[in-house]
Amino acid sequence: MKLTLHIWRQKNAQDKGRMVRYEVASANEHMSFLEMLDVLNEGLIEKGEEPVAFDHDCREGICGMCGFMIDGKPHGGHKGTTVCQLHMRHFKDGDELTLEPWRAKAFPVVKDLAVNRGALDRIIEAGGFISAPTGSAQDGNDILIKKQNADLAMDAAACIGCGACVAACPNAAAALFTGAKISHLGLLPQGQPERDRRALGMVEQLRLEDFGNCTNIGECVAACPKEIKLEVIARMNRDYIKASFTDRPAELKEVSG
Repeated sequence: MKLTLHIWRQKNAQDKGRMVRYEVASANEHMSFLEMLDVLNEGLIEKGEEPVAFDHDCREGICGMCGFMIDGKPHGGHKGTTVCQLHMRHFKDGDELTLEPWRAKAFPVVKDLAVNRGALDRIIEAGGFISAPTGSAQDGNDILIKKQNADLAMDAAACIGCGACVAACPNAAAALFTGAKISHLGLLPQGQPERDRRALGMVEQLRLEDFGNCTNIGECVAACPKEIKLEVIARMNRDYIKASFTDRPAELKEVSG
């Protein structure tokens, strides 16, 4: 299988960057998309050229490390699929593809297709920890949880923080990600003691980062490889509004002015 790739090359966040054309002549349908890029990089290294930088780790669609735009679509646009789960059988011989990094102010380019998604980490950190006591594990039936809540919490917890929702959103908003993280613990008994504080802290941090505002367009849901539902954004908004009527921690009052 022969492919023509137009790949964004950028040395760092300050570099202007440009598209560079590459030919891959030895891809096959059994490779994953990242394995195809490995083949490209091996050829570039053999020729003494700089390999293409891209994020990856588990290559099993679990860690959320990989991700970039393929022909303008996050992760390639296949439902419930990350780039590392995308196989070359979805393409045909002679295809011409354009590869770009996530395009968002909050995700500055590190190099080529790799971006800094530290903003998402800071939102999670702003949520703090739960006060559930540690020790030996409790029996699974000790804490009764409604089936519906358990299912919704598990659905929200599936978010891997890849950033595809931000890249797909015309506003570069991170509402789906933040909503999933707030919903996960907010639906469980263990997350109730800090529920208000968590919603306030994470939404305030979201506002401090360079993300745009959510206007409920829904592109985030279409691009999410874990198919997180739009309802988590509504749940986040409800929790934040409710928490705003309670006593806000002093540090959060200072942050919000």
